[in-house]
Amino acid sequence: MAAKDLFHESVKRALEKQEWCITDDPLPLNYGGVKIQIDLAAERVLLAERGTEKIAVEVKSFLNPSTITDFYGALGQFLSYRLVLEKVEPDRRLYLAVPVETYESFFQLGFTKSAIQQYGLTLLVYHPIAEEIAQWID
Repeated sequence: MAAKDLFHESVKRALEKQEWCITDDPLPLNYGGVKIQIDLAAERVLLAERGTEKIAVEVKSFLNPSTITDFYGALGQFLSYRLVLEKVEPDRRLYLAVPVETYESFFQLGFTKSAIQQYGLTLLVYHPIAEEIAQWID
């Protein structure tokens, strides 16, 4: 099993604070001969629609000296995981969880904004210490 990111538990608790039910930690998937594990899967009942909203969250800490290297890895994982989810669990939406500090700096650069738009990244911005979700970006 792969090591969990440093802020894995913080994101998990932040989701629970917003009344998400963690269903898998991690979410194992298999498609086309490849096995992956997305960090978290969660569900929430939508009262007005009487349905269930399902998400998967890949948690990233962005603590390495090279943020761009962390971004390359996170982007590759996100795109691969989204491909598998579209085939195996098309009703589940994937989010890349990034710390608020990284979002407010690196994710505001022109390059990063272009990449987010070009590749359709969906982000969950979190406060690692407060264990709260600052923003959902679709």
